[in-house]
Amino acid sequence: MDRTRALAALSALANATRLDLVRLLVATGREGLAASDIAGRLGLSASRLSFHLAALEQAGLVTSRRASRNIFYAADTRGLGGVIGYLLNDCCDGHPEVCACCASGARITPAREP
Repeated sequence: MDRTRALAALSALANATRLDLVRLLVATGREGLAASDIAGRLGLSASRLSFHLAALEQAGLVTSRRASRNIFYAADTRGLGGVIGYLLNDCCDGHPEVCACCASGARITPAREP
């Protein structure tokens, strides 16, 4: 991944709603969710959801597919992996303490919100 694409992806993730969207879609797997289901789970209006999904899709972090009258969205695992790989390999230079959090089976405890 090049610097420009990494910056676009990180910028897209630097929003609470979009981060919640990515976390939801990663958890749902390859099949993803219909836009109406996403809106219901996150309590978003259709227009607000569309705005955020478009930003994530443009950044290469979400994919969409049409099935009949519904549009399903899923996390783009290659795009997400590219951003993580860019940070770990290019920015962190494979530093052992940074990479340890990504070891198989490692689970990072999220910071508590104020």
